[in-house]
Amino acid sequence: MSVSMTPEPTAAPAPAQGVPYPGESLEVHDYDVVVVGAGGAGLRAAIGAHEAGARTAIVCKSLLGKAHTVMAEGGIAASMANVYPEDNWRVHFRDTMRGGKMLNQWRMAQLHAQEAPDRVWELEEWGALFDRTPEGLISQRDFGGHAYARLAHVGDRTGLEMIRTLQQRAVSLGIDVYMECTISRLLKDGEAISGAVGYRRQSGQFVLFRAPAVVLATGGIGRSFKVTSNSWEYTGDGHSLTLWAGGSLVNMEFVQFHPTGMVWPPSVKGILVTESVRGDGGVLRNSEGRRFMFDYIPEFFRAETAESEEEGDRWYTDKRKNRRPPELLPRDEVARAINSEVKAGRGSPHGGVFLDIASRRDAEYIRKRLPSMYHQFKELAEVDITAEAMEVGPTCHYVMGGVEVDPDTQAAVGVPGLYAAGEVAGGMHGANRLGGNSLGDLLVFGKRAGDAAASYVSGLGGRPAVADADVHRVLHEALLPFDLAGASGEKKVENAYELQVELQETMHDLVGIIRTQSELDRALKEIAVLRGRVPDAAVRGGRVYNPGWHLAMDLHSMLTVSECIAKAALERRESRGGHTRDDYPKTDPEWGTLNLIVRWDGREVTLDRQPLPQMPADLAELFEEKH
Repeated sequence: MSVSMTPEPTAAPAPAQGVPYPGESLEVHDYDVVVVGAGGAGLRAAIGAHEAGARTAIVCKSLLGKAHTVMAEGGIAASMANVYPEDNWRVHFRDTMRGGKMLNQWRMAQLHAQEAPDRVWELEEWGALFDRTPEGLISQRDFGGHAYARLAHVGDRTGLEMIRTLQQRAVSLGIDVYMECTISRLLKDGEAISGAVGYRRQSGQFVLFRAPAVVLATGGIGRSFKVTSNSWEYTGDGHSLTLWAGGSLVNMEFVQFHPTGMVWPPSVKGILVTESVRGDGGVLRNSEGRRFMFDYIPEFFRAETAESEEEGDRWYTDKRKNRRPPELLPRDEVARAINSEVKAGRGSPHGGVFLDIASRRDAEYIRKRLPSMYHQFKELAEVDITAEAMEVGPTCHYVMGGVEVDPDTQAAVGVPGLYAAGEVAGGMHGANRLGGNSLGDLLVFGKRAGDAAASYVSGLGGRPAVADADVHRVLHEALLPFDLAGASGEKKVENAYELQVELQETMHDLVGIIRTQSELDRALKEIAVLRGRVPDAAVRGGRVYNPGWHLAMDLHSMLTVSECIAKAALERRESRGGHTRDDYPKTDPEWGTLNLIVRWDGREVTLDRQPLPQMPADLAELFEEKH
């Protein structure tokens, strides 16, 4: 039974018995808009659709409130000009485009820069409690790649406050929420969306959502990699659902490895260390104690950079000229620098480097500005960051590539009724995402997707039909692993967990932070072999909370997105942003005018090159000015 998340939860109307299937009943629900995912983008989309008059439901793979958004700790990038009056949306737009190596969908970057301040003020109206400047304005902090301090924040737990605020808003509006429910396939009537089929993770009960509009807000793909900041939900569901429904993805080769994930102890390997540590004065040191980031500053910064740490400190505090410490270069550059130090034998004992704020700030400052980081390290790693350095290294964190969407509405290209927002949508961040732009992205495009989905439904003459045969096929595919459990004979029965480990090692070793043609070729061969083995993954036991069954189905998504990343990385023969080719180390101007579009032909991933949309002259002029 669905639960309507209101201030006093009440049961939703009893679901009707659905399409018959041998030995199965089917839980059925009817909505105008179904939002898949309950992070910042999903919640904001659901609020927007509901307030526009659409009957709206939220379906989330985990529990409400357990969203990856809470890991975005540093803040929301928005040109509110609370700290630097000269900041404005044009500067933010220019920073975003430059950070994305000019491969961003310019219109998305423009809309984000223009609308992010309104979305922050909206959060404040809904009850979000931001840190304050001495004048009482919302406080804004420094972050890598931003010309000005523009991240609105709540200590180092901004994402948590965002989720708390949006969740409270959604619950107060009475939007139905289906927790621990995984969507396995989208349904179509002709070319248009007609609904989605999934299952309840606790009971194994299949669920059919009949709806003419679906908003995907499913996040990223990190679980395909061995070391990642992403939690178990991030198996590329929205990316693969879009491909299987006939949509397309854009620039999947661009995967961001956050420079600072925990590398020790092993139990917390990959957990994120917020960029706020560096924004508040933390520096990176190698095993020799050297602050090595000065060695990796690009040539256009070098003339303004001091070689000594003492001069570097003065450079850091010279706010009038807005100079940036090297630790706050864009994430791809910092991650590559750390990788280079480790490969040169100057890494920490466990394969990372040291992040030191203890020698730079007093204990009271650290505990006040970085409370979550202080407690995380103290409780999980037995490290006191007020007294000693942290051991950190690059961890798979974010995928810039995603669903190809219309920038104004977030409508998925080629699939009427399908929308995508947040990390699952491509284009906004180009080749590399600036820290702080993710939370603004969720709010700006979550709202736009929800509004557009509701508008689409209101303009329909009738509701699309759900074909019984399509539902039968989804249920049949989902139940196949149980049929293999008793298999005997020469055919080998596979273990889903072993397949996952092999895939993660393949992606980590061959499609990681530094790539080559030979390794990418090898990765694609190994992915193809794994794809052939997945249909033989057998599941024992029943369907009542069976993680092995859930993983067997997730593997289809993980393999699909892994193939997308590897093929696109092989095709793009240059280094740009989050994509580094050791055999093509330079940025190629020709590739700077092209997107790679990924589609699914029913058997494998296909690629097409597509010219970037042309930026209007008034925006292009922003990159010709001298600053």
